[in-house]
Order: sequence, then C-alpha cells, then structure tokens
Amino acid sequence: MYSMTGYGKGVASANGKTVTIEIKSVNHRYLDWGIKTPKNFLFLEDIIKKTVGGEISRGHVDVFVTYEQQAGSADEYVVNEELASKYLAAASKLCRASDEEGKRLADMIVLQSMLRQPDILVKQQVAEDPAKTEAELTSLTSEALSQAVVGLKEMRRKEGKALEADIACKLDNIAECLENIKLIAPEVVVAYREALNRRIAEALAPNEADMQRLATEVALFADRCCIDEEITRLSTHIANARALIVLDEPVGRRIEFLVQELNREANTIGSKANDLRVTEQVLAIKNEIEKLREQAANIE
Repeated sequence: MYSMTGYGKGVASANGKTVTIEIKSVNHRYLDWGIKTPKNFLFLEDIIKKTVGGEISRGHVDVFVTYEQQAGSADEYVVNEELASKYLAAASKLCRASDEEGKRLADMIVLQSMLRQPDILVKQQVAEDPAKTEAELTSLTSEALSQAVVGLKEMRRKEGKALEADIACKLDNIAECLENIKLIAPEVVVAYREALNRRIAEALAPNEADMQRLATEVALFADRCCIDEEITRLSTHIANARALIVLDEPVGRRIEFLVQELNREANTIGSKANDLRVTEQVLAIKNEIEKLREQAANIE
C-alpha cells in the first residue's frame, strides 16, 4: 500500500549540462498535474507525464525541472577591437611616463583595466547542433526523472507502511466493538420480553394476559431488531479491508468504498438494535470509521 504524499529528487550531468528534477505529490481524488520547466524543455512534458504516470496512479503531482549549463571549451571570447582602440587612445593621453620602464608599467595597467571592461571582452557561446542538444537534454531528463521517481515511490511506500499500521489498528478496534455487539445482541430480545412481561403484569391480572399476543409481539420485535446479517457483512468488510492494506498496489479507492460500506452497516445496526449498550458500541465503531475515512483519503 502506498501513500499519496511523497518527494523525490534526481540530478543528471554531462558535457557541462546539469538537469535537476524534483517531484512532490499530495493526495487528490485522481491523477492531477503541475509541471514547471524552462522553455527549452517544453517538448519533454509528454515524456515526464508518461514516465511519472506509469508509476503513479493517483494524487496531485508537481514536477519542477531546473537546468544549468557551465562554461565549457565550446565557449570563446571575442574582442571588440574598435572599442579597445578608443580605450587605448584615451589611456595613452593620460599616461605620461618619462622612461621605458614607466611606459611598460602603464601598458600593463591599461591592459588589466581593459580586461575588466564588460563590453571589450565578450564571451560568446558557439552555436550547437539543435538535434544533438535535444538528444542530450532528453537523455539527462530521463536519467534525472528516473532517480526522482524512485525517491518519490520509496517515500510513498514508507508513508504507506505507516498508514497500513494505523488502519490495521483501527480495524482491530472496530472488530473488538463488533464482538461486543455479538455478545449483547441475543440479550436484547430477552430483555424486551422481560420488560414487556413486567408492564403487562403491572397493568393486568395474570389471567387477563394474552400470552399468544405477547409471544407474537416479542417475535415481531426480535425480527425488527435482528442484526445478524449486518454483523456478518461488517465482519466481511473488515476482513476485506485487512486483505487490501497489505497489497503492493493502488488500493485507495477500494478502501474508500469499504469505508462507506462499514459506515452503512454500522448505521443500520444502530437503528435496529434497540439497546443502549449496542448504541455505545456503534458510536465507538463510527468514531473509528471516521478516522479510517481520513486515512483512506491519503492512500493511492
């Protein structure tokens, strides 16, 4: 079982190019997307969706792609000769050295100053082959994306294990309450018959009581408050939920359906069983079911 909450990061580098991909996911009813990439990565959005979508079936997924390119041997520096000549001419007017050593030092100072001017020495990137660049970016993106997906799934798996333990505990609590109801249920009819006998004895003389009518009334009550079918279905739903939470596949929607069915049977038991003790157990069950509903919303 996997949670829908997770995070993964991947980094791939080659030829001075670095692609970093971060993936964050949170709970959502369906598979929903948010992708942020540089403009030159727009052609890779379909690849990103297919790769991530092949591993994740549910949740809101945000994918962040960043790209860095380092200065490499392919870059070259170009001198703005016209601007450099004007700079030298202006500098020579300021340098009035009287000897050869002074002139040499002045020339060095002028050269160092020129190198600091942003418009005199300009770095230019050599134009790259678009097809080659696209292939490199695709390869780097695939590598970084694979790492990020692995990290994301691992975190979702760990979160899923924690959810599994918590849900199992809540199912045990529901099962315990159900066992208590099983013990109480047969006593409900007996208690009703005894109470009805007392009321009749208080109101009528013993020879005036219609025992056949009394038996019929008790039988009708027993039929109305019979919860055997609901107990059986509730037990089945608990067993099915326990089987689902240990599966290594998306089970969130099936667990949400079972939570609805658990709540339906609990409501029916509460409405049919005319007994305060049963009502108390039903309220405890519904409390656990609400907690289950919250947890099921985070399961893939």
